[in-house]
Amino acid sequence: MTGRAKAPRSRKNDPERTRRDILDVALREFATNGLSGARIDELAARTRTSKRMIYYYFGSKEGLYLAVLEDAYRRIRADEGTLDLGHQPPLDALAALVRFTFDYENANTDFIRVVMVENIHRGKYIAGSESIRRLNSAAIAALRDICERGIVAGVMRADVDPIDLHMSISALCFFNVSNRYTFGTIFGRDMAGREALARRREIVTETILRYVAPEGWCA
Repeated sequence: MTGRAKAPRSRKNDPERTRRDILDVALREFATNGLSGARIDELAARTRTSKRMIYYYFGSKEGLYLAVLEDAYRRIRADEGTLDLGHQPPLDALAALVRFTFDYENANTDFIRVVMVENIHRGKYIAGSESIRRLNSAAIAALRDICERGIVAGVMRADVDPIDLHMSISALCFFNVSNRYTFGTIFGRDMAGREALARRREIVTETILRYVAPEGWCA
């Protein structure tokens, strides 16, 4: 025995962790600079990987961008799936979903911004994503279940459409991030402070609950 310390073993390659790191950094890059402004060189430097490795995993900058979009939707739907909405009374389930959506979108502003980027591209890239359609179909199915139970219980209007309801929830929650700076500056409103968020969260929730309520119904 020579007494020399053994050199530490090099850490094995972890392809999934590398891919995850690239997606996390790319989300911020695309949300900040858009598809055209994002730079693969910058992404490689910030993830301690190489352009070649990024292209190996994702094929192209456009392929990486679509993977970012798919991952962003996958994350929100996965978290949404932990709410156990099917075992809550329908109005409680709907309120929980609205509050979750509001909190998630305000805590994950890059998600909102990358969706805005894709709207600038008129949905060109998600049009080819079966994954995104499938993920969001599951979200509509959960809302449909809430609506059906609410109608049977007499606490929701019979004509509530799950996709219209999803659109209304998304619009009200989305706005607080997408228009934060313009609306806040024009009207002198703090839209990101703790008290402002808490107040807006409850306004959005009450708005949705009133929208689905049958005529003459009182809580």
